[in-house]
Amino acid sequence: MATIDECRTALEQFAANLAANPKSVKKLTGFQRSLAADITDHGVSFNGNFDQGKLIGITDGDNPDADIRMIVGSDDLVKLVAGELDFMKAFTSGQVKIKANMMDLMKLRGVL
Repeated sequence: MATIDECRTALEQFAANLAANPKSVKKLTGFQRSLAADITDHGVSFNGNFDQGKLIGITDGDNPDADIRMIVGSDDLVKLVAGELDFMKAFTSGQVKIKANMMDLMKLRGVL
């Protein structure tokens, strides 16, 4: 099981990966949504915001009003960010759950 610190680091790396990819930034330009990430095996949450094509302000704690909620186990989160786990396979198998409206889900699918 990945630690809480490893999960936080993985989310920060995900944000850095998005910011470093010009295609992702372009696809997410104008996409302003709040994100909550629930780490199921630790019972903790993190939150941040998509703004100007980037994921910013990642902090500890839940945002109960988040526009997008990702529900994932700690090991799966770390593997997703490291590229060891395919997002679509994890999503369709239920390893990763995303609660968002359909338009937001389609937008995110293009960058995950």
